Amino acid sequence: MIFDGFIEAETVFLWAIFALALLLGAAANKTNFCTMGAVSDWVNMGDLGRIRAWLLAIAVAMLGVVILETMGLVNADAAFPPYRSSQLVWAENLLGGLLFGVGMTLASGCGNKTLIRIGGGNVKSVVVLVVIAVIAYYMMNPFPDSDQTLFGLFFYDWIRPLAIDTGEAQDFGSLLNSDNALMTRLVIGIVLVLAILIFVFKSADFRSSRDNILGGIIVGLVVLGGWYVSSNVKINVDDELYSLTDYYGEWDMLADSEEGKPALGRPLSPQSFTFINPMGQTFGYVGSGLNRSMLTFGIMALLGVITGSFLWALLSKNLRFEWFVSFKDFVTHIMGAVLMGFGGVLALGCTIGQGITGIATLATGSFLALIAIVFGCAITMKVQYYKLVYEEEASFLKALVASLADMKLLPNSLRKLDAV
Repeated sequence: MIFDGFIEAETVFLWAIFALALLLGAAANKTNFCTMGAVSDWVNMGDLGRIRAWLLAIAVAMLGVVILETMGLVNADAAFPPYRSSQLVWAENLLGGLLFGVGMTLASGCGNKTLIRIGGGNVKSVVVLVVIAVIAYYMMNPFPDSDQTLFGLFFYDWIRPLAIDTGEAQDFGSLLNSDNALMTRLVIGIVLVLAILIFVFKSADFRSSRDNILGGIIVGLVVLGGWYVSSNVKINVDDELYSLTDYYGEWDMLADSEEGKPALGRPLSPQSFTFINPMGQTFGYVGSGLNRSMLTFGIMALLGVITGSFLWALLSKNLRFEWFVSFKDFVTHIMGAVLMGFGGVLALGCTIGQGITGIATLATGSFLALIAIVFGCAITMKVQYYKLVYEEEASFLKALVASLADMKLLPNSLRKLDAV
């Protein structure tokens, strides 16, 4: 995709992302593609159908990324956020993932599901979105009249020194064979994809579930589409091709004026779908008075998912208004939103951003974040279930110990509650 000017190139870039997000929103609503729901089905009912759909999305995105990288059509090394950075922020991946997993359970859905629910008429999720957006924005940006961010205030001094400098990029290919990381990633990616596909399709129930198969394939292809579009928009200047990021970096030499210059250059980098940081970007965009220079991939993705979900809800006649059932329900969702805001930024992504987009790059940090997200979600659901069954008899600590015992992480002898 080659264009003669920056404004034209960026405009096509942004609207292409909106179109992909529109498809994502409609497909996720139609097929009930939901990470929290997938973990809930697994933990509470032993049903792996939606887990398999999620794994199918990962396989599709991963296979596409490793193949297109060898063809020079995806540039995940220059990604925003930097999934393959040589700084492995393992503690942030794990803590952020854990907080996010707990938070999305309390708030009734991950970042993508929050947007899907908004499109379907759920006003509770609008409140969740606003809270996440404020937290995510100030995790990355200083408070008014200050140079202090939430990340700097609560995390930087103690958690960033724990990062490990891998020397090379942190993806599996670079760590195992830095001399030929590209082909190593291709081999590893194909092996992992084959293993995932065997696991996914060995289930007869899954093979007969059109929605799960459709959801997994479309979500995976949309994530791959985001990588492809953001890696291949080029600007022709005197027969020399510039990426959006490169053009921005040399704006004073290449452009005639400041007209059309984005506020920031990093959001022009190769990337794909993630939703927590973009919620923060949307807060900044609204605060700027809808200044076009603040528009990013993430903001267009957020708007596209909501619109796609809304259109499907209209077509399927499933548009429903929903509000908090009680003050306790309100507080629980607010707590969940706060944890999602902190956790999503710390972990560098959400169930889509790390769980599919990041995993597709084979980044070590993405796998750590995904494991922590699933664990945080699963343990929260188990604690909630024990407290529901045992009511006043089950303190949080007793429910937590019983849940950890169920997951074989503590000996059964420590439990005070019988297994349920």
